[in-house]
Amino acid sequence: MNLNLDFAVILERWPTFVDGALLTLQLAFIATVLGTAIGVLGAIGRRSSHPIVSRLCGIYVEAIRNTPLLVQIFLVYFGLASLGVKFSAFTVAAAALTINVGAYTTEIIRAGFDSIPRGQIEAAEGLALSRAQIYWHVVMWPAIEKVYPSLTSQFVLLMLASSVTSQISAEELTAVANYVQSDTYRAFETYILVALVYIVLSLIMRAGFWLLGFVIFPRRRRLGTPL
Repeated sequence: MNLNLDFAVILERWPTFVDGALLTLQLAFIATVLGTAIGVLGAIGRRSSHPIVSRLCGIYVEAIRNTPLLVQIFLVYFGLASLGVKFSAFTVAAAALTINVGAYTTEIIRAGFDSIPRGQIEAAEGLALSRAQIYWHVVMWPAIEKVYPSLTSQFVLLMLASSVTSQISAEELTAVANYVQSDTYRAFETYILVALVYIVLSLIMRAGFWLLGFVIFPRRRRLGTPL
């Protein structure tokens, strides 16, 4: 059995792959930023003393974590269309990814909140800090610092999972690969190249989060452990 690999015809399409990779990073960036905001609010809501707020946040988290991402994308894509609301595939993909990662981020940040000792909060109260100061300096920021490695891993996984948005014709990297392989009949070479590109994107994101950890967490910077 002879395996004749020809990457030349694939590499000729490199601008298309670059466009797909950039779109993948755009989706990941939007979902990461908005998903983090949802995660913080969701974690606060899950710890709320108001049972309705806590229950609603819990339902959101469990509904998302127990259904496939592809099903969620279809629900957003076809659900909005059935209501007569039409958005581009990119917008729907970004919204679905944000909703998905928001649920996982909620649980990660909630675990960070739960890791803060009660005595630390009581000490802050004894220093007459305001409720907002306690929540920001004693609870939220230290909690996010503790779970930062888990958050960054989740966001990298999100970027990789964005490949399923090709099912609604979002022109990210996997969708580009599907188009190229159907046009060139070089599926093996195409997906080898795409796999390598995903590895590079993952390394870029991890390096970015590593540098971000140095910037926003002085204590970790002093210890040399930004992740």
